[in-house]
Amino acid sequence: MRQKIQRFGGAMFTPVLLFAFAGIMIGLATIFRNTQIMGSIAEPTTMWYKIWFMVEEGSWTVFRQLPLLFAISLPISLAKKQNARACMEVFVIYLTFNYFLSALLSQFGPSFGIDFAAEVGGTSGLAMIAGIKTLDTGMMGAILISSIVVFIHNKFYDIELPDYLGAFKGSAFVVMLGFFVMIPIAFGVASIWPKIQFAMIGLQEFFKSAGYMGLGAYVLLQKLLLPVGLHHFIYAPVLFDSVIVEGGTIAYWANHLSEFANSTAPLIELYPLGGFSNGELAKVFGVIGVAWAFYATAKPSKKKMVLALMIPATLTSIMTGITEPLEFTFLFIAPFLYIIYSILAAVLAMVMLAFGVIGNFGTGLPNIIFMNIIPLFKNREMMYLTMLVIGVIFTFIHYAVFKFLILKFDYKTPGREDDDEIKLYSKDDYRSKNEVKGLSPTLNESNEQLIIEALGGKENIVEISNCATRLRLSVVDETLVKDTNTFKKLGAVGIVKSGKSIQVIIGLNVPKVRENIELLIS
Repeated sequence: MRQKIQRFGGAMFTPVLLFAFAGIMIGLATIFRNTQIMGSIAEPTTMWYKIWFMVEEGSWTVFRQLPLLFAISLPISLAKKQNARACMEVFVIYLTFNYFLSALLSQFGPSFGIDFAAEVGGTSGLAMIAGIKTLDTGMMGAILISSIVVFIHNKFYDIELPDYLGAFKGSAFVVMLGFFVMIPIAFGVASIWPKIQFAMIGLQEFFKSAGYMGLGAYVLLQKLLLPVGLHHFIYAPVLFDSVIVEGGTIAYWANHLSEFANSTAPLIELYPLGGFSNGELAKVFGVIGVAWAFYATAKPSKKKMVLALMIPATLTSIMTGITEPLEFTFLFIAPFLYIIYSILAAVLAMVMLAFGVIGNFGTGLPNIIFMNIIPLFKNREMMYLTMLVIGVIFTFIHYAVFKFLILKFDYKTPGREDDDEIKLYSKDDYRSKNEVKGLSPTLNESNEQLIIEALGGKENIVEISNCATRLRLSVVDETLVKDTNTFKKLGAVGIVKSGKSIQVIIGLNVPKVRENIELLIS
């Protein structure tokens, strides 16, 4: 079970590696299209604006297609054989599932409580996935379908069929089975999911009327429901509809900004329902504490690696408000940490409101500066100083809480993975070390064959997968597996044994090594 959980965590982390770059590019494009920063060159009619608009649109790819990305990434680690083919199978069947949903809702939408003619997004319950107008099942739907397909793939990919049915073997057979399985799955999702969605919408009046507790519940649920794709039903009515204020909080703030700037009255008196953006401040202050805790608790040999991972993820959150690059590094590894993280965000929002801090804090630091601090600072300097002090305090709170919990429960957050290597060698150290021993400084087919033998032979290997840097294996007899020094001589960094669960630490070229080993085994 432990190995399965580790494999699932590794699978979920695969697409996360793409988030940081995309988030940074969105942040840069947002800054370069802001006239308050760039001046007239950033006017919508200029070539400068149009080029950066194109850059931003391309940068949104991974976030707009997040469910699809997670669906096709899971088989990379979870499929036991022919991972590339499994990814293709998941892609086809996931699209088939959404086409089934689309057809169901277009024909029987009212029966399921869905207005299929409505625009996607907001409270419609609909989304566009790979050009398909379908039910917004978010990541949960993607993970569900991908897991089903991986199960079918692992069980039926190698099934023997008569020669006259040879055209239906392998991936064709998996897709065929998946096609028929998706029909009842689509009916089930269409029947159940809209009820969950509309239950979320029913919470809006509570958010509005319950004061601090309503704000805390709003932020908490928004965070907790992000992994399952239901967070849209929490924030969308608040931001874009007239649930809290007329026209939504974003439009209301923009339309009344001049009035707020020219008044000396406390902002909370002018805009008493303005605290619903306070949860966004956790994306500036809280994330720094979380990243700091990850760095502080990482093993000394991995601190540089963790720093390289945390800096772009944290900057993405601060500059754009996109938190997935940081949150997804621990969401599936340590879900309890994510719950604590969500609670802290809710508490931060309530404390800010209690001290009179409100505003429009979404979409990152540039928005906070140019749509809040600059126009309002003259008459609100104490409020923003208070915001800074509270924010810094919560940065330290996040750091202390996360560090304590990581060490207390030994969570395998970035840089704390189980391994026994004594040190990480530099390229020169590694090359000279191998030259002395007469070994090749890189893994090759010969070494990979020797790795199989060091694992006890191909008959001893039950299944094989990989995460970002490691081969993860299950073996029949762990006593047949050689020691760490044997694997280091073969070009690996080290090995971790936990019963029949074996991890061979390879490095970033582990996908190629796994592929070669699978070919040699088969």
